[in-house]
Amino acid sequence: MTIRRLAALGAALVLTVGLSACTGGVSHAGGGAKLKVGIKFDEPGLGFKRGSTYAGLDVDVATYVAEQLGYRASDIQWVQAPSAQRETLISTGQVDLVVATYSITDQRKKKVSFAGPYFVAGQDLLVRSDDTSITGPESLTGKKLCSASGSTSAQKVKDKYSGVQLQEYQTYSECVAALVAGRVDAVTTDNAILAGYAAEPAYKGTLRVVGKAFSQERYGIGFRHGDVALCQKITTAITSMISSGAWQRAVDANLGPSGFRVDRTTNPPQPDPCPSESTSS
Repeated sequence: MTIRRLAALGAALVLTVGLSACTGGVSHAGGGAKLKVGIKFDEPGLGFKRGSTYAGLDVDVATYVAEQLGYRASDIQWVQAPSAQRETLISTGQVDLVVATYSITDQRKKKVSFAGPYFVAGQDLLVRSDDTSITGPESLTGKKLCSASGSTSAQKVKDKYSGVQLQEYQTYSECVAALVAGRVDAVTTDNAILAGYAAEPAYKGTLRVVGKAFSQERYGIGFRHGDVALCQKITTAITSMISSGAWQRAVDANLGPSGFRVDRTTNPPQPDPCPSESTSS
């Protein structure tokens, strides 16, 4: 074989390896490959980092799905995924999956693909326990309300409640700290998230959830846009988690301690069908 021929084969091999690396870790399970999963680090009961450990419903769902994709729990690399950065993390390949209280919306579907939902929550309000003036979204006029930048919660407030003084922080934990300090009057996001904060030892008795949900938030698993094969695999995994009882155990273990009451009319949800190859691009 000529030197020129060998050089050509070598270049082709380098190109092939490079293209394989660009496809992300999802299709390379086993052999020590890592699955990069974006979660929240500051949402008790959903996605929470304490020291070097991670816990919450999103963590358990992601771990179950990863195992169904051929990964071990030790193969998962957890990546912090603030609300405003989730689409960017996926599109730039910094994560393979996002499982971070990530509501499925038509607008987001233009940038990323989803499998799910695996849980349905509802938007609500967190207030100081001694504040009786806020009874729901209709009583927010003139109030200072905090939500996370890039979240569906913030967008809904902008769209529907123009009289509210909305302040957007990077994370909900920053909003909660502002609420406790009296810098804002309420925090809005999904009721399951708010219940977790209210039940934290540092806030117990100080904060309460109003308990008047005014939306449906369908949590999905986000990944690279148009990957139909991965959608089908994740959908199968979610369905298996629900039917096997693992989903209920995860819900009880993670949301039960906060006293949060899961809406049984919407949970467990039926995952949406994946798009066909012809409609995914």
